[in-house]
Parts: sequence; structure tokens; C-alpha cells
Amino acid sequence: MTRQSVTYLLLVGFAVTGGARIAQAQSDIGMFGNTPARNMVSDETGVPDNWDPQTGSNILWTQPVGSQAYGGPTVSNGKVYVGTNNEGVRNPAYDGDKGVLMAFDAENGDFVWQMVHDKLSAGRVNDWPLQGVCSTAFAEGDRVWYVSNQAHVVCLDVNGLADGNDGPFTGETGTGPTDGDILWSYDMIGELDVFPHNLATGSPLIVGDMLFTVTSNGVDEGHVNIPSPFSPHIIALDKNTGELLWENTDVGEGVLHGSWTNAAYAEINGRAQVVVPGGDGVVYSLDAATGETIWQFDGNPPDSEWILGGRGTRNNILSTPVIYNDRVYVGVGQDPEHGEAPGHFYAIDATGTGDVTNTHKVWSRDGEDFYRTMSTAAIADGVLYISSLTGFLHALDPDTGEEFWTYDAFAAVWGSPFVVDGKVLLGDEDGDIAVLRAGKEMELLGEINMGAAVYSTPVVRDGVMYLLTRNRLWAVKAGAQSEPIGN
Repeated sequence: MTRQSVTYLLLVGFAVTGGARIAQAQSDIGMFGNTPARNMVSDETGVPDNWDPQTGSNILWTQPVGSQAYGGPTVSNGKVYVGTNNEGVRNPAYDGDKGVLMAFDAENGDFVWQMVHDKLSAGRVNDWPLQGVCSTAFAEGDRVWYVSNQAHVVCLDVNGLADGNDGPFTGETGTGPTDGDILWSYDMIGELDVFPHNLATGSPLIVGDMLFTVTSNGVDEGHVNIPSPFSPHIIALDKNTGELLWENTDVGEGVLHGSWTNAAYAEINGRAQVVVPGGDGVVYSLDAATGETIWQFDGNPPDSEWILGGRGTRNNILSTPVIYNDRVYVGVGQDPEHGEAPGHFYAIDATGTGDVTNTHKVWSRDGEDFYRTMSTAAIADGVLYISSLTGFLHALDPDTGEEFWTYDAFAAVWGSPFVVDGKVLLGDEDGDIAVLRAGKEMELLGEINMGAAVYSTPVVRDGVMYLLTRNRLWAVKAGAQSEPIGN
């Protein structure tokens, strides 16, 4: 840390004994990873083994979004939130390439409202064409938070402008009943001189009244210079006001490409910790109240080398860490455009302090045993599930790293495995969702083709599974029957 704007005391309800307990106490919170610990596991039941997008079997409803959607759906209080681009125009007043957050009725799929953002003037170096909003939103009560394509952390009223402008912000793009209602917006470029490389992607994490998000700060278009080496890679804001509480700049000039991952939270040894990988390939654990570094772990061997275009052996980290039983589980990766290559997956003892690279590794899978990944792990009933960009889904012992089985999707995997109702679900770039039985022996229950690439991870709420493909949102429910849709 080289700069800290505010000293902040934890509010009542923030200090808990585990991230999962927060979600249990407030069951209608929607976020990436289901809980602050980011474990991709749900206790929902009644999820079907199969469904058919062509015939509508077990399909409750479906809705088109834009032409590209990379974040995941968020479900809370009867609404589903999806980030996308403007290629699926809902309002002809908004013309051209823009970033969009859409809200749908969770029960029937009706479009409710959208928040539309112009593209950054710098172009693809900060805001790649047609990528839209890539952040998976966080929803709680009557508020929803996300990171826009403009690198703004945005807080919206979940009812949009249909119930009027709740202020104090009054500069929304549109003013109609199907437009979003901004309550506050924090400009990471204007306030912190952040330079997002290609995309601003962070998915906010909220615990108590504190919001944590990465900044996507990275290199310039030439991939050599770092325009803002002293800007933070992660910040904390007051969720109610958008006030900056702290920032951490530990990555600094070490960023390799961009800072595109997400934070996880847990209380370890009585200390609230925010664990976040940096764009330098290092995993950082920060004091949740102050942003000060507690420990750090380098996810690459000391002799690894970063080479432009991803040809080297050093990797940054795109995966979100999972905190489970005082351990952090995380894999290294790169921009998927850099291709497949040997990587690493780690189990890290999270109870240490300082540089724990050589002292707190519990186990790892390396080289030909594990390839680069962008995926987040799921841990349930003594099995850890993690996928790689190559399309392999590994079922491992979380205590030892021993492999129980491997499934090959035969296609690139950008999203994460998701465990629900005794099943493991995994989407791939070919548009297939594999449904496997959860456990120590592999059993493929089915493969369903969704007609378009699946870059995100499913969400289940109240017995309904919400799936986001590249261009369409689906609601899947046992016994449902929609009209034949096709793709």
C-alpha cells in the first residue's frame, strides 16, 4: 500500500466466522460464486438432468440479450441481471455499440429495464468493441452493483426509473420507465487514474457495508508500458455512497497484462481477509478493514518468464480464488487469446503472514498435469472440481490434489464448474453443457447443446436454473414446457 484514503472500522454484521454464513443469513443475495468465499456450490434441489432448447422441454422461458455476453447471470428478489452489449436492441433510441446491464423478471422472463453505457473514447485499448458489460453483478435488497465498460463502479435501484428517479444522481442516459436508475457511480479512471487494459471486468463483492472490486489496471496497447503503475489493482468502497475507503497498489509495475480477476472473503484466524490475485501472477491476502497486505503467494515458479503473446512460462491470474477450510484454491492462466499451455493450480494455507510462497503451499498440480485456466473451483462433499481452458474438468481431493477422474469437453472452457443437486455442470465454447454426477467416480448424465457458446456459470434460485449463452438467457425448470424456440 502506498496510498490509503480512509481508515474504516468494520460495521456490525461484517465480522463473521465464514463467508458462507453471510449468504445463509441473507438468502436473497445474488453474486458470482454464491457466497463471499466464492465456492461454486448451491444447496438447491430439483434441478433436471436434461432440457431441450429446440423443443422447449424443461425450459421455463428464454430471452435474447446482446450478441456477446461473458459475465454470468445474477438472481435476487425476483429479477435476473445480465451484462451484455447493445446488439440486441431493446430501445431504438440507443444506437450503436454500447455496454448494457439488463434486468428480467425471474418468473416469466419479461424484460424490465436496462442501463446503457457509451463506449470509452480511447477505443479497444480500454474498451474492446462489442464486449459490452462483462461484470457479473452483485444484488442485495433494493440495490444492484456492477462494474461498467467505462470502468465505473455503479449502484442502481433494482426498480429502474419505473418508480421515478431516486437520486441524488440524475445524469442517467435515458429517462424512460425501462431505463436504469443510478444511485451513485464511482469513476475509477477519473478518480484513480486506472488504465483498464481492453476491458473493465470486475465482479463486486459486498460484505456488510464494504464493496471490494478489482480495477482491471494493465498495460498499454503495445503490451510493454504500464501507463498507471501507481494506480490500485483493488479498491474498497462504501456500498451506500460510493466513497473510497481504501486502495491497494502492491502490484504496481509488476502487472503483466491486466488485473481481471475477483476478490474472495473469509475470516481466518479471527481476521477478516480479502483474497485477490494480482495481474502480476501473485495471490494477495489483504486486511478487509484497511487493505494492508497480510500475506502473498507467487503463482509462478521463480525461473518462469513472461513473453509477449503468452509464449512464456509466467502467467497472470484470471481465476477467482475459493476460500475453503482456511485454504485458498486458485489456478493461473492468461488471456484466452494467448492459447493453451501448461499451468498451475494451488492449494494455499491461508493462515500465514508475509511471503508464504515457499512455506504455505499445501499442494499443487503443475505442467502437463494442469493447463492454464480462467475457471473458479467448486468444492463439495470431499471433491474439488476445476476446469482448464483446454476443456478438461478435473475432480480432485481437496486435501491432497489426488485426481479422482477427468472429463474432456473437447472444447475450450471459459466458465466454471457448478455443483448443484448432486450434479456438476460445465459449459464450453462449442455451446455444450455437460451434466455429470457429483462424486469420486465419473458418470456423464448428458450433454445439452445450447446453440451458442457458454462462457459463464449457471445460477440456481428457487428450483430454477438460469443459463447464459453468448446471446441468450435461459430459465430451466423441471416439468416446464415452453414453445419450441430453436436457436
